[in-house]
Amino acid sequence: MNGVLLVDKVEGITSTAVVRVVKKSLGGEKIGHLGTLDPFASGLLPLCIGEATKIAQFLLLERKQYTGTIRLGVETDTLDATGKVLREAPLPAYGPEVLRELECRFRGTYWQTPPMYSAIKRQGVPLYKLARRGIHVERVPRPVVIEALTLTAVADDTLQFFLSCSKGTYVRSLAADIGAALGCGAHLVTLRRTAVGPFTVADAVPFSLLDEYLQRGTLPLLSVAQALSHYRAFSLSREAVARIRQGQQGVLRALPATKEPREVVQLLAPDGALVALAEWQQGKWQLVRVL
Repeated sequence: MNGVLLVDKVEGITSTAVVRVVKKSLGGEKIGHLGTLDPFASGLLPLCIGEATKIAQFLLLERKQYTGTIRLGVETDTLDATGKVLREAPLPAYGPEVLRELECRFRGTYWQTPPMYSAIKRQGVPLYKLARRGIHVERVPRPVVIEALTLTAVADDTLQFFLSCSKGTYVRSLAADIGAALGCGAHLVTLRRTAVGPFTVADAVPFSLLDEYLQRGTLPLLSVAQALSHYRAFSLSREAVARIRQGQQGVLRALPATKEPREVVQLLAPDGALVALAEWQQGKWQLVRVL
C-alpha cells in the first residue's frame, strides 16, 4: 500500500498515536507523518505510507495553514492552555488598528525563539523533557516566514486568528510574541491545522472513521503522483530514464533552466510514471531522489 493518507486528527491524542493506529492495521508498512500536531490541537495530519515515505522530505517543506484562538493577559509555561499559569496582567486598550499593526509586524520573515516545551533536542535530549525537570536552557532564535496573518477580537481577552506560515513555525511562540507585543502576555487556547501545502482538511478522513476505513481496506490514498502534482514535471525518453536509474546526472543538462531557487521538479517516464525528483542547485539541476 503506497500513498498519502489525509487524517483529520481530533484533540486529545498525539500524532504518534494516529500513526500507531494505521501501522497496527497495515502491519509492516513504513509510515510517517508530515509535521507533528500537539495533542491539544486538531486538524490535518498527512501520513506517508509505503513508497510515499520517499517523498516525505519534500512534502515536509510545504507551507501550513492554521486557525485558532489566543487568550490575552495570561502567560503559561507551555505557551498554551495545557500549561501552568505563570503570570496574569491587565488587558491593554486595543482596537482594529492595533490588530492591523500587529499583523503587519509579524508578517514576512521574523526571528522566533522555539519554546522549551518542544521536541528540539539539546545534547540528544528533547527540550520538553528538560522543561519537565525544571531545567530551562537558552534557545537560538531562528527565522520563520509568516505568509498571512489575520487577527480578530471575539472578546476583550480573546483573539481569533488565521495563519499561513513556513515549516518550523511554532504557533504557540507566535501567540506568546503577540501577547508580548501588546504588553499583557498571551497563550494559545485552540489550534486547528487546515492545510499542508496542497492538502486540505476538507479532504481528510475524520479520525473517528479511520478504523472503519482500515477494516474495509478502502483507505482513500493519494498516489505519489497526486501528492506531487503541484510540482512541475518533465517527461524523459526511455534512454534518459535508464541513465537516471543508474544515477547519471548528465541527462539533466537538457532540462530548461529555472529562475526559482531550489525548485524541485518531477522527472517522468514516457508512460507518466514518476522516476525521480531533481532540484535546482547552484545553477544546475541535481538528482535528489530516484524512485
